[in-house]
Amino acid sequence: MTILSSRNRFLLHIRLLSTSTTTAAATATFPSISINLAKSKLRSEHDPDKALAVYSSVAAHLQSPVSSRYALDLTVRRLAKSHRYSDIESLVESQKSDPKITQEPFLSTLILTYGRAGMLDQAIQTFEQMDSLGTPRSAVSFNALLTACNQSQKYDQVPKLFSEISQNYGITPDKISYGILIKSLCESGLPESVVPVLKEMEEKNIEITMITYTSILDAFYKKGKIEDAERIWNEMREKGCSFDVVAYNVKIMRAAHHGTPEEVLGLMDEMASSGLKPDTISYNYLMTCYCKNGKVDEAKKVYNDLEEKGCLPNATTFRTLMHYLCRNGDFDAGLEVFKASVKKNKIPNFGTTKGLVEGLVKNSKVAEAKGLIGAVKKRFPKSSLNVWKKVEEELGLNDESSKGSGQVAAAS
Repeated sequence: MTILSSRNRFLLHIRLLSTSTTTAAATATFPSISINLAKSKLRSEHDPDKALAVYSSVAAHLQSPVSSRYALDLTVRRLAKSHRYSDIESLVESQKSDPKITQEPFLSTLILTYGRAGMLDQAIQTFEQMDSLGTPRSAVSFNALLTACNQSQKYDQVPKLFSEISQNYGITPDKISYGILIKSLCESGLPESVVPVLKEMEEKNIEITMITYTSILDAFYKKGKIEDAERIWNEMREKGCSFDVVAYNVKIMRAAHHGTPEEVLGLMDEMASSGLKPDTISYNYLMTCYCKNGKVDEAKKVYNDLEEKGCLPNATTFRTLMHYLCRNGDFDAGLEVFKASVKKNKIPNFGTTKGLVEGLVKNSKVAEAKGLIGAVKKRFPKSSLNVWKKVEEELGLNDESSKGSGQVAAAS
């Protein structure tokens, strides 16, 4: 692959400087703005052209590697959702003309960006270009490439690349490399195959991190191999591992889906006695467990008390409660949760939101249903809203003269 053809560079220049009608409007909306404001807008902006315009307005001013990676990542995510892969490639390839390309962490960011977009071939090509770009290789870029495989869900490629690249380029895998390898085996549904890898790590005196242990624990639980999972937990104890919230949340997840609220609460008490504070994910699992056991009111109380406990609801919080409220026929409460999700810019997925719309219409709350769809349309690009147009047609909600389209949006 050439670093960037003159034609592609020209096209990217055209897009980022927004000479097309759509993007020109976006740039007019987002003139040169502060980096912090750009980050905020990128988090909330779902239109890919507007996201590109925001990125363009601050890209030259991003000195911090963390800020650069964050802004590029958010922009690429918006493009990937709209399947704008040629734009992603042009954007990422244009970064290779930056003087910082000779710095391995900078180039590794590009590899990871391709991974998040599911463009593994381009990630591999970028790694292979490092000699011509004058960028040194080490475990840093090696780990970035392995991670890109996992992010692209090409888990079967990780063991192959782990072996080939370490041999061909003389790179010595570190504890992170092995952790990524084990993660790929777990995601492939093969947690049993990590045993020889763990043995190899011990023989080479390579630390087995808490993250690695947690990946194995999670895989065994998800596969229903409870005894194996408990064996790993006990092994962690024997080795004096300092359990963290993530590890406990894996056990809580299993209890939430297969146990009782009392089991979940017991694990949360155990966390607290270990000096750990349950987080939003912990409480989401508690809510799920309450709902699965027919205790929706208790789940609503957990939701209402979240901020009091120092936690903020995330997208899963809203999705979980909305799903069970609708399943329970409490569409009014579901609508209130939806409004809260709009305020936090964490609107639940299509399936959950569609269920609420259908429930509102079934209960003769047509204006509210239209208002909900109106709120969704304001926050997502037009290209992704065809599914909602179909819902409107099926439910008879495509009457543009209704005043309901502002009710939910105004409440947000």
